[in-house]
Amino acid sequence: MDIRIIIQLDNLIVNEITGSPKQLASRLSITERTVYNYISFMKKALNAPIVYDYHRMSYVYNNDCEFKFIR
Repeated sequence: MDIRIIIQLDNLIVNEITGSPKQLASRLSITERTVYNYISFMKKALNAPIVYDYHRMSYVYNNDCEFKFIR
């Protein structure tokens, strides 16, 4: 897993602007399958409460969630 993609993904989820998985893959320059792998990793390993909101057409956090990444 590339931490840079996780940071980008987190930012898009926080702002509720991921779009569909296909759009998200294009935005991050990765495959759609890789999007699903990152979402799964974040949910399982990082306990991120990620769900897909069909009204917003975006992945969102269904509970408060904040990651601290040190650069």
